[in-house]
Amino acid sequence: MAEQLASQDAPNPPAPAQRVLMTNTHGEKLVGLLHHMGSDKVVVLCHGFTGSKDYSLITDLAAALTKQGISVFRFDFSGNGESEGEFQYGNYKKEAADLHSVVLYLRQEKYDVAAIVGHSKGGDVVVLYASIYKDVPMVVNLSGRFHLEKGIEERLGKEFMDRINKEGYIDAKDKSGNVLYRVTKESLMERLSHDLHATSLSISKECRFFTIHGSADEIIPVEDAYEFARLIPNHKLRVIEGANHCYTAHRRELSDAVVEAITTSEAGETTP
Repeated sequence: MAEQLASQDAPNPPAPAQRVLMTNTHGEKLVGLLHHMGSDKVVVLCHGFTGSKDYSLITDLAAALTKQGISVFRFDFSGNGESEGEFQYGNYKKEAADLHSVVLYLRQEKYDVAAIVGHSKGGDVVVLYASIYKDVPMVVNLSGRFHLEKGIEERLGKEFMDRINKEGYIDAKDKSGNVLYRVTKESLMERLSHDLHATSLSISKECRFFTIHGSADEIIPVEDAYEFARLIPNHKLRVIEGANHCYTAHRRELSDAVVEAITTSEAGETTP
């Protein structure tokens, strides 16, 4: 199923897109947008936690890449945005499998997947993907978290393990007390089961890997980026000075860095 539409969620919207539906390994429909620029090489963009393909950072990247004539595919992970499925707090491995379904679909349609790009949780998903499937030549991790055991207390409160062991779940709420999402013990354990140290070491040196991170990231510290840089074999690190987690005031620098990474012919060594 396909129809022509343009993004409405970016000050500089990307090229018109074709709406695409595909099915993941659980039989759930995934919804994506394909910006075909005449090239069969395509870059896949992956959103972060509670995000979607229409999050402004994703559409800004799509606009920057399509402006360079690079085809782009952006989609919603299962349980997010327009895609079917139940939202889960963890779900890293399933989201990596969703991404694999996307890559297989694009290959079936005769596209050459040149790179996968993920922001925040999506950054962890592309790291995990590279370690499991080993079938894409380039990965770009934007502000992914290395220490997955951290950042949980800020969302779920202190003594979250005691609470979730007692109740089986925790409802994350906003300041007004409205429930944002439910964290089950199973989904929390799924997050904690991933060892990004071992995952990073298992990525092939044939895969060109880029990490981009803001020096002023208030959600995931820039030190996490240095951990990826230290362990992933064929890696290049770019720290954007002053940028926060969502690159609010640094979207141009982020877009330029992603475009440069994808259009560079060879990955360099890790930079300090």
